[in-house]
Amino acid sequence: MSGNASILPSDEAFEDFKKQCLATENWVNKYKKEAMEVWIEEPVYRGSNSPKVHKIKCKMSIKDVSAATMYDVIHDGQYRKTWDPNMLESRDIARISDNADFGYYSWLCPKPIKNRDVVTLRSWRVKDDEYIIINFSVKHTKYPPQSNLVRAVSLLTGYFIKPTGPKSCTFIYLSQADPKGSLPKWVVNKASQVLAPRVMKSVHKAGQNYPAWKQQHLPEVKPWLHPEQSTLPMMDPAELSIQRSDSLENVDESSKVDAQESEDSS
Repeated sequence: MSGNASILPSDEAFEDFKKQCLATENWVNKYKKEAMEVWIEEPVYRGSNSPKVHKIKCKMSIKDVSAATMYDVIHDGQYRKTWDPNMLESRDIARISDNADFGYYSWLCPKPIKNRDVVTLRSWRVKDDEYIIINFSVKHTKYPPQSNLVRAVSLLTGYFIKPTGPKSCTFIYLSQADPKGSLPKWVVNKASQVLAPRVMKSVHKAGQNYPAWKQQHLPEVKPWLHPEQSTLPMMDPAELSIQRSDSLENVDESSKVDAQESEDSS
């Protein structure tokens, strides 16, 4: 897929992502409280051949923030610096098209796990009052893995947002990502049942506070809605290629994690 504009998601890719967001078959509920649910997709293989790449889906029914505002929150990189507690660094690097960009994101992981980063192509679509944002990992020669971080791989991550009223919406986050390293099952379970709801609550609160914040920070500037406002340089998609999970080195963290687990259970 590398080497030309075909690296950009097609309409079929957006439709397939929407279908996954709305599907219930082969998904197991791991958390359900108030207006939030967390689901894990059942793996195709079992036993020692089970894939390490887990797919997680978080659904939130929001009663006090519009779909359009939640869409703005996910896009607004300047605002994210004020509300995302896990973020180490986030930057938009270049435009690929009017509805796609190339960016970098790094985040804090629970000790003793090493912090992670990703380099992704992000694309978005607004159609029939539905908002979709999807991203996946790509490679670029100027942004190789760093020694102090583990380069994770987003196979497919994104958001599906649909209005349920003028000031309410359904907000779904879906991610199939390989954290690399050697994370045992309990870490993944913790992430799905504890960290995911916590992050979703942060996103919801960010949506509640966004209109007031944006009013004080260039309220008319929203390049994700008005591409002519973007100040990012254009990049030829031929400079990017898909980042395959198996081409990155695994970092062995199992001894650290096992020690932490023993400590936590004692």
